Amino acid sequence: MSRQLLRELILPELGGEHLALLDDAARLPRLDGPIAFSTDSFVVSPPFFPGGDIGSLAVYGTVNDLAVNGARPRWLTLSLILEEGLPRSVLQCVLQSASSAAHQSGVEVVAGDTKVVPRGAADGLFINTAGIGELIEPLPPGSAHLQVGDELVISGPIGRHGMAVLAARENLASAPPLSDAAPLVAAAESLRLVLGHRIRAMRDATRGGVAAVLHEWAAACGHTLSVNEASLPVSPEVRGACEILGLDAIHVANEGTMLVAVEGGAGQSAVAALESTAQGKGAAIIGRVIRRALSPVLVERGLGPARPLDDPLGAPLPRIC
Repeated sequence: MSRQLLRELILPELGGEHLALLDDAARLPRLDGPIAFSTDSFVVSPPFFPGGDIGSLAVYGTVNDLAVNGARPRWLTLSLILEEGLPRSVLQCVLQSASSAAHQSGVEVVAGDTKVVPRGAADGLFINTAGIGELIEPLPPGSAHLQVGDELVISGPIGRHGMAVLAARENLASAPPLSDAAPLVAAAESLRLVLGHRIRAMRDATRGGVAAVLHEWAAACGHTLSVNEASLPVSPEVRGACEILGLDAIHVANEGTMLVAVEGGAGQSAVAALESTAQGKGAAIIGRVIRRALSPVLVERGLGPARPLDDPLGAPLPRIC
């Protein structure tokens, strides 16, 4: 039955040159330089949401982790944990979505595994992925190298993925926000070509949203990151949903939006480079790095002095990836 599932359902969707051999390991060509390697697991509930599903999300999530680390994604593994009784049509839809996402991202699924667990042991299906990417010079030195005067750029409107999943989970709206889940490969490549060594760091703002990235970067560099709330791009749908639920979009997860730190004066060039790609529409400069203040992250909220931005605590939106 396992062989039948592979040959009738999985290989027609994901099978490429390496996966079709059904060996215990994929034999990959040698790369000339260093590589990046990442792994992730996806348990999103519900598995289908406005703008995507667990299949495409699994591919994009791992591809983006490689891209923001300065790598060109090359190969993925994809493993399925299926609950007994999962409809075949659901699995086929997820596999088709994962295949389309891999093609769009320019990666090949080269290995995988499938396990079936008893009814009730999993919520439909879970997916684990691992990815290998080829590191491309110049590499961003990372958040520990942020300097006073550096500018902070966001690649697009924030909070869309988390609110799309929540809207689907709770049936909140007839026209819910669409998830931003998409590959950041082209956006990262455009930044690298235009800015080169002027890029300090890149990070996809997933769990904890932009706020989590800001706090991690502030801890790494020892400076304070200051953000202008009015500069944060937020779609009307996300803004409305956040107001109803008492959430702040800066804390809500994204799956196709990244935060970029660049040298002072390079912010506008970064925005232009991002806007030349599909995932960079709505890019904006949102803040800067300043000398260490009492709070690691500050937000300028209209009138009055800048206020501390709390580090995300707990999981206001669990199982969004």
